[in-house]
Amino acid sequence: MLTATTLNAQLGSQRDDHLRVLIAGAGAAGLTLAALLRRHGLHPVVIERMPTMAHPGYMLALMPTVDTVLDDLGIHDEYLAHSSPLARYAFRSHRGKTLRSDEVGELLSIHGDYQGIERGILLDLLTTGGMPATFGTAISAVDVDGTQSRVSFTGSDAPASFDLVVAADGIHSRTRDLLPVGHVEKLDTQWGGWVSWCDPIGDLALGEEMWGDGSFLGVYPVKGRLGVFLGGPVAETTIGPAAFAARVRAEAPHLDERLLAALDAVAADPDPYFWPLTDVRAERWVVRGDEGACAVVLGDAAAGFLPTAGIGAGMAMESAWMLGRMLSQIPDRAALPRLLPALLAEWERIEKPRVQAAQQNSRTLAKLMFRRGAVVAWVRETIARMITVRAALGPIIQLVADQPDPDAAALRTIRAAAP
Repeated sequence: MLTATTLNAQLGSQRDDHLRVLIAGAGAAGLTLAALLRRHGLHPVVIERMPTMAHPGYMLALMPTVDTVLDDLGIHDEYLAHSSPLARYAFRSHRGKTLRSDEVGELLSIHGDYQGIERGILLDLLTTGGMPATFGTAISAVDVDGTQSRVSFTGSDAPASFDLVVAADGIHSRTRDLLPVGHVEKLDTQWGGWVSWCDPIGDLALGEEMWGDGSFLGVYPVKGRLGVFLGGPVAETTIGPAAFAARVRAEAPHLDERLLAALDAVAADPDPYFWPLTDVRAERWVVRGDEGACAVVLGDAAAGFLPTAGIGAGMAMESAWMLGRMLSQIPDRAALPRLLPALLAEWERIEKPRVQAAQQNSRTLAKLMFRRGAVVAWVRETIARMITVRAALGPIIQLVADQPDPDAAALRTIRAAAP
């Protein structure tokens, strides 16, 4: 669990660290990196701009790319105990009929586990044993021109210096805006929707989706309940969740008890979380000052995902794991000026193309999903009948199969940077 503490207390804890790291953002990427660094004896400062961890949460599908992360953190068994297998995926027509069902768990089982989990529970697992964090705090200014990055904070008159600043504060990262990361490409699908929860009904290992004409309904198992997403064009969701759910119900007469209950859950939720379906892509992940100060963007701040392929959180955790494992190879402070920039450059060289390839897959699926019209729906459903999940997720399955080796990458880099 995260433990609220003062910024000064965190700064004092890392005073003797040979690598002083600041992590802005207590999401999946930031906490994965913080947990890994702490396991290697460091005390990264973690700040979170929200006053508490009161995020309403949503469901995540985590592919086997996270297995090595969770193994390293010693929480893989706890993760399996608090998540639900995603064994099957069903695709429904815009009228609600099931058109096909695929064994996705079997498809991925050769590589590891494919699980559904609540975001809040995942964050709790990542902070097993406790992790200090300072809430209600954000970076107001950062200067990467010296030997260390000089950082000012909201609500604090005293700046602090760090060897590495990590912007992991989400798709709308304010820290990223303070760093010279080049062009930040932003994609807005003009769609969005509500996240809610439903009691478990039917096959508890089945995720299913209905791609309607101007609507989308997805139901995904997590431990003990179902996560529901109901969405459509943002301009049309202004009628509110109950009215939108009623519209979808009227347009899809073949929905069964499970999906009808999902619509009822959204309609009855007094304050469902609304998720705008946007993504971002930063041109550069690593910033280096002339005298050695460094900063990086990580997770959604580097490449925020559309949820269409269920891979965004997993890639964010993989990127954090790669970074943490590579940074842990720096032996002492004397080696820092020579190794830190080289390791960060190699991390970006390896991980950015992988993440962007997965992001592109999500964008490609979004082009198929976020179009409307009776003819479009017919074409989409014809394609869905013909193309298997294996084909649709082929690029992502290849990424899962070809996970990088951070230790080998770090060793290679250290050898190349030897004096």
